[in-house]
Amino acid sequence: MQGAFLEYAYSVIYSRALPDARDGLKPVQRRIVYQMADMGLRPERPHVKSARVVGEVMGKLHPHGDGAIYDALVRLAQPFTMRLPLVDGHGNFGSLDAGPAAARYTEARPAPAAPLLTASLDEDVVDTVDNYDGSLQQPEVLPAAFPNLLVNGASGIAVGMATSMPPHNLGEVVAAARHLVRHPQATLAELARYVPGPDFPTGGIVVGLDGVREAYESGRGTFRLRGRVDVEAVTARRKGLVVTELPYGVGPERLVEKISEAVKNRKVDGIAGLQDLSDGRRGLRVVVELKSGFDPDAVLAQLYRLTPLEETVAVNNVALVDGRPRTLGLRELLEVYVDFRLDVVRRRTRHRLDVAERDLHLVEGLLVAVLDIDEVIQVIRTSDDSGAARERLMQVFDLSQAQAEHILEMRLRRLTRFSTLELEQRRDELRERIDGLRALLGSEERLRETVADELDAVAAEHGTPRRTVLLEGEVPQPRGRAAAVDLEVPDTPCRVLLGATGLLARTADDSPLVRPEGPRERSRHDVVRAGVLTTSRAEVGVVTSLGRCVRVPVVDLPALPPTASPVSLSGGVSVSEAAGLAAGEAVVGLVALAEATPLGLVTVRGVVKRVVPDVPPGREDWEVVRLADGDAVVAAFPCADDDEVVVVADDASLLRFAAAAVRPQGRAAGGMAGMRLAAGARVLAATAVPAAAEDHVVATAAGASGALPGSPASSVKVSPFAAYPAKGRGTGGVRAHRFLKGEDALVAAWVGPGPALAAGTTGAPVPLPEADPRRDGSGSRPAGSVVLLGGVPL
Repeated sequence: MQGAFLEYAYSVIYSRALPDARDGLKPVQRRIVYQMADMGLRPERPHVKSARVVGEVMGKLHPHGDGAIYDALVRLAQPFTMRLPLVDGHGNFGSLDAGPAAARYTEARPAPAAPLLTASLDEDVVDTVDNYDGSLQQPEVLPAAFPNLLVNGASGIAVGMATSMPPHNLGEVVAAARHLVRHPQATLAELARYVPGPDFPTGGIVVGLDGVREAYESGRGTFRLRGRVDVEAVTARRKGLVVTELPYGVGPERLVEKISEAVKNRKVDGIAGLQDLSDGRRGLRVVVELKSGFDPDAVLAQLYRLTPLEETVAVNNVALVDGRPRTLGLRELLEVYVDFRLDVVRRRTRHRLDVAERDLHLVEGLLVAVLDIDEVIQVIRTSDDSGAARERLMQVFDLSQAQAEHILEMRLRRLTRFSTLELEQRRDELRERIDGLRALLGSEERLRETVADELDAVAAEHGTPRRTVLLEGEVPQPRGRAAAVDLEVPDTPCRVLLGATGLLARTADDSPLVRPEGPRERSRHDVVRAGVLTTSRAEVGVVTSLGRCVRVPVVDLPALPPTASPVSLSGGVSVSEAAGLAAGEAVVGLVALAEATPLGLVTVRGVVKRVVPDVPPGREDWEVVRLADGDAVVAAFPCADDDEVVVVADDASLLRFAAAAVRPQGRAAGGMAGMRLAAGARVLAATAVPAAAEDHVVATAAGASGALPGSPASSVKVSPFAAYPAKGRGTGGVRAHRFLKGEDALVAAWVGPGPALAAGTTGAPVPLPEADPRRDGSGSRPAGSVVLLGGVPL
């Protein structure tokens, strides 16, 4: 029993489970790659049935079942298993969650990298051994023009030992191997600069590199590998965690199953839905929809802890070296490969030198014969047989047996004067080649440089960018069941902003927004149409042109990162999606629903209204003003009793009156007269200005009334708000902009704390001219096309 078990263990270790440190292949993998090359299969030739390859390997080289051979062939073809696949599969070769189709249904051929492993096999670069029955010869190891063991990794379970080696990036491994070739005494630290960590075919994020360094030093170590997750807005009001990369060996179905179990068992809170949207076109995409009010980062930390979204990778670099299993660090792995590759190139060079010397010997014999071709022919014709002719040629012309045989086998047409020139050229080429090969064999430095250049060529042709991200530091995450209480977003003060391009977002806190200073800062600042001070767990109302107020939870809005620079709403959500606007409906303002200040409204026809702060419970939207036919709300703003209401019409009239003159009304009321408009005029903008607002300005942009909506202004003016006198409610106001030739209407207007900001048709900021102290002066031509005016709410 002891003898039988030892023989079995020996067979498993050396013939099945462990890879050779030189070519990085297990016996079955080596036989598959070799047999495909022996069958004449090439990457540029058509695929053949996988069953045919399996049959050839099983019948000639591998005395095991076809299932084991086909399983190994499938793994060599899977791009999510191999960092550099060696088999090009056609058909269903499986996925991370499902197995492949049967061998009779799939097809295969060598991948572009496979010929690199078998190159120069016919040049006596490796030893050959008998196959299982001694009828055929097979290579003991493949020449391997690149460090396949490090690039593709390996895994296997033997008797009393196992191997688990992660894959790496080809370009990085080759760079380290080249450095070791040129500097044989290189240290591990020097090599680790070229190979900073594993590079998995499925990407992912390595968290903490201490375990990687330990594995590179001792051959054993562990590290954590995470999937790549982005926080995206999956709906107008909800965020989601979108998984685009998973840890090595983890499939989306397994992840979905584990997340579902965690939610069902109440181990994870805050998840509203789960979808696997992965397909062949978009790749991996698992969407975890979050409930409102939950912090995505906190939920993600729970998923890392409880699901396969984060896995621990154990490294155990066990491979065969000189027929014995050894645990190897990074330097030892590279050293074994480099020594092997130097031996391959040395044997290849010696073989090529032998071939070149033999060819030169034959060419020199032909040249001797060509000098006296008539006598050569006479000797051959007067000989009794080929043996006698060979002996007489050797005696008469002092030739060797090989030269005489070659002359006898040559066709007469090659022994012409023109062929003589070819032979002399061929002789010179062979002598030059022989000198080069002898110099290569005689110089260790040139031999190493050749190996380095060949490695560099492989990396240039087959190298790909790194897929796995390496993070040096540890990322803290909550531990224990009690951590679930921290998933919800805290109720902290913040501001909700509406940008000129229709983006809605919230700030990280309630700090005053930075005003842009100078043209350079102004060019980087988003134009803000409205803003309200609230808290992250509160709700804001979005007031529309149809007189509706739509409830929007603040926590569902994207949070802008805290920054000292002018605010940018590029990460916001479209307000039309957040509020669910109908066709032709526009947003005219924001209101904090928890605020006691009345809401001020102004319509296109000059109607003004202050609405009692009355929020109906349980309703998503409600009416805040009863509009007459053809009328629409143009502005909505908080309006206290001591404020002043400012209304600007498109005929350049500006009216300023006390807000106390407008008594608050209920939601169903229609408002009262606010501004008396001239025939054909319409209200363009309106707002409420606090008492003693010394820093407020009035910005107006003039153009032609017959131009298409959204056409840019031809002149722009900025003037102090204090220059405009107050009038009574229901009057026509004063002129705010003198039109130039070709202008007859305002296309945009804004009143608020300076400085004023302008935006073009795409929302890009446009510099404005300096303030004009005249309230009724004409404008100046702007530096760009202006269609929107706004500012920075305090």
